[in-house]
Amino acid sequence: MKYISLRNINVFYDQKQVLEAVNLDIDSNDFIGVIGPNGGGKTTLMKTILKQISFEGVVEYHKSDLKIGYMPQLQNVDKSFPISLLDVVVSGLQSEKGITGRYRKEDYKRAEVLLEMAGINDLSHKAIGELSGGEFQRAMLCRAVICNPHVLILDEPANFVDNRFEKELYELLKVLNEQMAIIMVSHDLGTITSYIKTIVCVNRTVHHHHSNKITPDQLNRYDCPIQLVCHGDVPHIVLEHHSK
Repeated sequence: MKYISLRNINVFYDQKQVLEAVNLDIDSNDFIGVIGPNGGGKTTLMKTILKQISFEGVVEYHKSDLKIGYMPQLQNVDKSFPISLLDVVVSGLQSEKGITGRYRKEDYKRAEVLLEMAGINDLSHKAIGELSGGEFQRAMLCRAVICNPHVLILDEPANFVDNRFEKELYELLKVLNEQMAIIMVSHDLGTITSYIKTIVCVNRTVHHHHSNKITPDQLNRYDCPIQLVCHGDVPHIVLEHHSK
């Protein structure tokens, strides 16, 4: 079942074209890994799907009640704001409640269940400024899924976390994918290939590669200047710091 369709999308920043003629479908069981060079338009694509920026073309939600959970990059979140971890998670329901809506006991109970699932329920009343990078990422994931979204969007969720939590994060996402579609921006293709189902290459244009395996020749065909480097039997990618 299709959840979201992008048709003939063009995005410009200050008259510079960032996305060109993008066509993409997101289905209900998708787990998409989004890769591409720095400045190639990955985050812009996510913001277009969320309808957070101006664009040319059509972004169609195929469900009238479609819910999207979004976990932004960690560096784009102000951790100095005086708010507890529990309140951060519950704030993921704000779009449903509206500006004046109040959170119910059931909302906090749902947040506590998610925090327990993420292994940080004992930190629920800590200020977010006191959390480690990994703890904060877990809290932001809980915030993104508290509304029971149909689609979960994550922009480089494994940044600033250690290897142990990174694996736990991907295992958790694998479980969540049984309930929702997932779109995840990542710079580490070698790590995520055993979790994702397909790959989207973004470098102004967008190509949906319908497999979790990709070769250097295919990357060249997609005009995606990323080098595959093997560590043992596992391919990793090295991002080149320029776009087309």
